[in-house]
Amino acid sequence: MDAAFALEVFDKAPYVTVSMTRPDGTPYGLPLSLARTDEKTFYFHCALEGDKLECIKHNPTVFLSAVTKCAPIVGPKDGSFTLQYKSATAIGHAEIVTDRDEKIVALRAICLRFLPHHMDAFDDAVTRSLERTAVVKITLKEPPVGKRKQYNKEGEELKWGRME
Repeated sequence: MDAAFALEVFDKAPYVTVSMTRPDGTPYGLPLSLARTDEKTFYFHCALEGDKLECIKHNPTVFLSAVTKCAPIVGPKDGSFTLQYKSATAIGHAEIVTDRDEKIVALRAICLRFLPHHMDAFDDAVTRSLERTAVVKITLKEPPVGKRKQYNKEGEELKWGRME
């Protein structure tokens, strides 16, 4: 599926798994709450120290993956056991945000995504926590890729590029 499909999956996923490399070369990945501000920019927040930041300092290349609409089913036409899903992956460059204004923009985007009905408390929350919160910006290196397995109402699999 195209980049627009993949971005929609990232936007709808409750979390995105971000995979990194530790300084000793071992893999490290975890689900994070990312917010997207344009076609290639994602943000997340975290503590001012820890494994994520050490990984990013060592090797800023990260891999994103997300899945939505995931459900096991029996194939409508042939009775096979299968899984319907929508997924997206992307490769990005992570960097720790040091600009105060960009940190606030990023935190606003995260709050708008996950707590849009509580924006009246945003300014107070930022005032209390900005100096003890790290923000990481991930810039995609290339357009994201999406995949899916879905069926229409007649039980026909929706092949690449075919929508309802």
